[in-house]
Amino acid sequence: MPQREHHTPGHALVVGGGTMGVGIIAMFLAGGWKVDVVSRSASTRDGLPAACGRALTALGKSADTSGLETYATVPEAAWKTIDIVVETVTEDLDLKRRLFAEMEALARPDAAITSNSSSFPISEIAKGLRTQGRMMGLHFFMPAHLIPLVEVVRSVHTDVAQAERVGAIMRALGKRPVQVKKDVIGFLGNRIQGALMREALWLIEEGVASPEDVDATVRLSFGFRYAAAGPIVQKEHSGWDTTCAVAKIIWPDLNNAKGPPPILQNNVDEGRIGFKTKRGFFEWDDQSIAEERARYERALRKCLEIFREEGIL
Repeated sequence: MPQREHHTPGHALVVGGGTMGVGIIAMFLAGGWKVDVVSRSASTRDGLPAACGRALTALGKSADTSGLETYATVPEAAWKTIDIVVETVTEDLDLKRRLFAEMEALARPDAAITSNSSSFPISEIAKGLRTQGRMMGLHFFMPAHLIPLVEVVRSVHTDVAQAERVGAIMRALGKRPVQVKKDVIGFLGNRIQGALMREALWLIEEGVASPEDVDATVRLSFGFRYAAAGPIVQKEHSGWDTTCAVAKIIWPDLNNAKGPPPILQNNVDEGRIGFKTKRGFFEWDDQSIAEERARYERALRKCLEIFREEGIL
């Protein structure tokens, strides 16, 4: 059973105050850390205390954000006391590279510099920098304050002890870190999720099932089991001989497209991208969006309670 390690609260810097940033900031604040945040947007900086307060409340914590300081530029942060940096800016490789070069020059030699990028390998972001040993991916899943898993992604240059230290910090903050030992595109979660999404969209596009029934199938069959056991342990229950036999029949017929299917690309081209435009595969309005977000967070909090009861977190 994983034990939460004791770790004295420190000082974190989060670069970027968007949706992911808010969840990560709340995680640190909930653990008693001081948090500096850099955002170029004045409106984002002004809104961070309230947004982080709501995230803390969702965690069952006090909405106290007195440990939060905001800045417009990277050099303004309190670099002398910062123990760990989490970059959460938009998925722009050139921007991330410029930030990492700037932060390398400012950070203490022992401070970890990490990126929450969901797609770019850390080896590409940190390419050519002098202190790549303390640089790694630190990939959270949205909403970052509620989803317990975080991927610690190493490049060939990342110091293993440094990666394990960052993992220990995450565990002390109530997360479940996994060490991704090779810097593969998509890491663990997004590769597995991508394989599922490719097949799900193909089934919808081919008229095999409706979006509603695809969702129901995932949530109420094998997805339901995943709350109790991951795919590897689950097959220990059912038997790898059965899995092998089924793979010979089903796997050759699975979709293996190398890019987004037409149904996805067409939706994006038409602005059907979900809550942002109030339409995707489903139609939304302000009330239904608010209700769905509230339902979603309630369900996630209940799952957290179950995992904590089992001692997983």
